[in-house]
Amino acid sequence: MSHPKIYGNLFLSVGAMKAGTTWLFSVISRHPELHFTPEKEIHYFYHRYVDHRMLSDPRRLERAKSQYLERFDPAKANIDRVRSNLHWVSSYLTRPVDDFWFRNLFNMNPRQTYGCDFSNLNALLPAEAWPQIAANCEKLRVMYTLRNPVKRLWSHVKFHLQVINNTEVLDTWTPEEMETFARKPFIWQNAEYGEVLRRLKAGLGEDMLKVVFFEDMHADQRGMLSGIEDFLGIRHFDYPEDLLSQRVNESVSRPMPDWFAGLFADDIARINGELQAEGLTLPDSWHA
Repeated sequence: MSHPKIYGNLFLSVGAMKAGTTWLFSVISRHPELHFTPEKEIHYFYHRYVDHRMLSDPRRLERAKSQYLERFDPAKANIDRVRSNLHWVSSYLTRPVDDFWFRNLFNMNPRQTYGCDFSNLNALLPAEAWPQIAANCEKLRVMYTLRNPVKRLWSHVKFHLQVINNTEVLDTWTPEEMETFARKPFIWQNAEYGEVLRRLKAGLGEDMLKVVFFEDMHADQRGMLSGIEDFLGIRHFDYPEDLLSQRVNESVSRPMPDWFAGLFADDIARINGELQAEGLTLPDSWHA
């Protein structure tokens, strides 16, 4: 007699950062067959396979305090929603942080098919992690979203500087200073699409992985969403138009300097070539 796999059915979006995953999360989380926890990016697999500090007690406590324990207005809040959030926070703060901890974050109802986690850091997992994750799933589906590499890199640089309240340097940095910052590992690792894709393909079956282009996503939103639903094997859902047209998690508005793309031209040509070598047809706008 076979026993249920610990993770059940799992749908993971693994980035890339600033390639539309937050917009996609805000839309597809409305699908009644998909279950998302209050935390969009749990980062459990990154914690397990890359950096064990990611979900340390202090980090989880800080996350719980800043995001879940003081954010509701008692005069307006729905008591059932608050109770549900507190129940989830209790699970989030449980120890040890292991496979059972991760599983217990998903309080799914019988109508829901997948537990979902949109953690961009999972793009950085080693190839050998993916067969181990898959072995603990009834069904695993992984989506990797790509965007024009120059535009994504510029957006990532702006967004990080916005997070640390240092956007004024965008007006003063020299090309050399900009390149030094953009090539810091925590930024640049997200730019290496070919490297990430090779790791994903090495560790996942062909039916487990879907690559989505940011440009295609916004050229035909409903068509792309239907393609994702087909990939997951769930029914098509009629998403509200105002949900599709929303803009979320935007970086600070700054025009890209004329010299920015030239700093990385050789790298971008290499990365594009690596993707094409993996059988991908790149959007026309990437060549413009």
